[in-house]
Amino acid sequence: MEISIINYGMNNLYSVQNACNNIGINSIITDDHEVILNSKIAILPGVGAFREAIQNIKNKNLDKSIYDFISTGKPFFGVCLGMQLLFDESAEFGSTQGLGIIKGKVSRFDSNVKKKLIVPHVGWNKVSFNNNNYKNSVMKNNLNKEFMYFVHSYYVTPQSKDIELTSTTYQDTTYCSSIITENVTAFQFHPEKSGNNGIKIFNEIKKLL
Repeated sequence: MEISIINYGMNNLYSVQNACNNIGINSIITDDHEVILNSKIAILPGVGAFREAIQNIKNKNLDKSIYDFISTGKPFFGVCLGMQLLFDESAEFGSTQGLGIIKGKVSRFDSNVKKKLIVPHVGWNKVSFNNNNYKNSVMKNNLNKEFMYFVHSYYVTPQSKDIELTSTTYQDTTYCSSIITENVTAFQFHPEKSGNNGIKIFNEIKKLL
């Protein structure tokens, strides 16, 4: 299998698969450890609650599948909730431990600002490159400040600024909207829902096969 889309019982699996299908990538939605491990690329998508997601992942032993796949050095991608789950902890429902693959935390938009934001952040917004990491990423053909599509109430803060690929400003808050570190790339936005700008990303993913 070329790409495994990891199925842990949350939404947004089929939209990612449709994006793969549209550019001729062979993919499977699966929770099978061996299928995931033997794939050339793995994607962890998702829309929904962090706590429910991490519980589902652990109940299915998919945390081991994710750790084992990343340890192979093959390309691994996270999308939206799938990005947040890679971090140490989320502020949702007090505090919920994540997978701990990326050092940092996940916060709600209105937790650190005086002015109440409209939450969730839904719609198109610009992504700005933070450093030259994009030249070696699947965003190499995207332009600075291109629009991507977002749906989320929480955002990530990596411990290291060096892994921040892009940032985005929503009202008064500028936050990390994608990261890249070794073989892991993750997006807060939805490439599969971002029209031609997202297709550029999937075309670069295809080249990794």
